Order: sequence, then structure tokens, then C-alpha cells
Amino acid sequence: MAISIETFFDVDTNLFSYVVSDPKTSSAAVIDSILNYDQYSGRSSTTSADEIIAYINNKNLKLEWILETHIHADHLTAAYYIKEKIGGRIGIGSEITKVLKYWVPILNTEKDTPLDGSQFDILLDDNQTINLGSVDIKILHTPGHTPACISYLIEDAVFVGDTFFMPDIGTARTDFPGGSAEKMYDSIHRIFDLPDETRIYICHDYPPAVRKANNVCTVSVQKKQNILINQKISKAEYVFLRNKRDAGLSLPKLIIPSIQVNLRLGTFGDVESNGVQYVKIPINQL
Repeated sequence: MAISIETFFDVDTNLFSYVVSDPKTSSAAVIDSILNYDQYSGRSSTTSADEIIAYINNKNLKLEWILETHIHADHLTAAYYIKEKIGGRIGIGSEITKVLKYWVPILNTEKDTPLDGSQFDILLDDNQTINLGSVDIKILHTPGHTPACISYLIEDAVFVGDTFFMPDIGTARTDFPGGSAEKMYDSIHRIFDLPDETRIYICHDYPPAVRKANNVCTVSVQKKQNILINQKISKAEYVFLRNKRDAGLSLPKLIIPSIQVNLRLGTFGDVESNGVQYVKIPINQL
């Protein structure tokens, strides 16, 4: 029996989150959740996460995994909140230690953000397999956007995070610390090596006015139609195009709260002496 995939879309961040479940055992995994956050007021809410929790409860699913494709720079994860509400183990790629060692000193958050990744329940290695009931989830290390990005291959579906976008948009940026257009090219071609009918589930879509947001296409379609990295584009051409595009991009508006909160599983860190939690803003560092 094929896996079930339920999609949740956050309009404010153009984020797709997923609940993947095994109908045979009712085991479920959440991939790339979101904690809603207003940058102007500093207020957070769990509206989107509560929708996911309600779906899992209404379907009588057992949450086994809360999976992150990488440390996101454009939204906050709800991993910790979901775990506290309905359980599950939080997993991320094992190369996350590289991201921690870069960002934690800049943010000066050593006190509440372990550098060894021990705040996560499991650090996942390339080609490792974890179980979702009777279904296998294979881990593919797909660096480029960040050094720690991973994709989750589940039957004929692969959840690629910020690797691919829809074919008319291209691929994710590679100019974050530890990012690499060369590695992104190699990672995408690793996905291209999967069977043509494999479904690619993306994390974000930024559609032009002529179409609605979309979250899935096939390996075959990406190979033929992706404007930045189809089968006809060489590695040198892709690296040139990607770096040129990145040079004109601004930083994501939520990068500062996102990075520090996501490195702590979606929590705002220690409560200070006045009973308040804070987001730190490093001046002249980014």
C-alpha cells in the first residue's frame, strides 16, 4: 500500500509542510514544520503547527518522526512544539554541526545551543535508512544550499527541502555560509539519477502571477524543464548562472530569528531574569 502524503501551505512564507504516513501501521512523519512568527511584533503562534497536529489526531496517526531537511533561514520550525504535544523524534542531517559551529559564535548563544547537535534526537547520515512503520526512509545528503541539507526518499517520493524549486523558478540559492553552487549541481544530479517517475516534493514555491503555488513534479519534468539546471546545462554554466543570481539577492527577512530558533529545535532559548525570551540581532555581522 502506497504512502499517504498530506500537504500544508503557509502563505506568509510560501512554505510547504508535509505529513507522510504509512497506511499499514498508521505511523507518520512531519517534514519541515513551521512556527508562525511576526517579525514586527516579535509574537509567535502555533496556528500552522496546530493544523498539522489536528490532522494527525483526526486520522488516528502515531507520530514517529519530526524531520528537518536543513536549518531554514526563512521560517521558524515548530519541531519542539509538535514533539511536546504529540511525541515523535526530531531528526536532521549529521552535517548540522558545521552549521552550528558557524552560527552559534556569531549569535553568542553557546549557553543554550549545543555545538554537537545533541539538542536533536537523531543526526542522520548519508544513505542511512530509518523506519516509518513498514516503510523505509532513505537519507540523501544533498548539500549546496547549506552544507547540512538532506533529502528524504520515501518509496517513489523524495522531499528535497530547498534544493529544487518548481522548474520555472529553478533552484535554491547557494550563497549562505557553507553553501556551494558546485555542490548543489552534484546534489541535484543525484536526484536526477532517481527513476524519472519519482515525485519531487519541494519546500517553497514563489510562483509568477500566471500560476498558483505548486509543490510537486517529477524527476523527468525537472530534467527537461528546469530553467537553471536541466539536462542540457553543464556544471560550469549552472555555477555561473547560480552565482550571478545569488549576487542580486537580499538576505531573507527572517534569517536572524530563524537561524537561532531553528538551531534550538524551534525554541527561543533561555528565559532571562525578567521572565522574557529574546531574539538576538548581531550588528554588522551578516
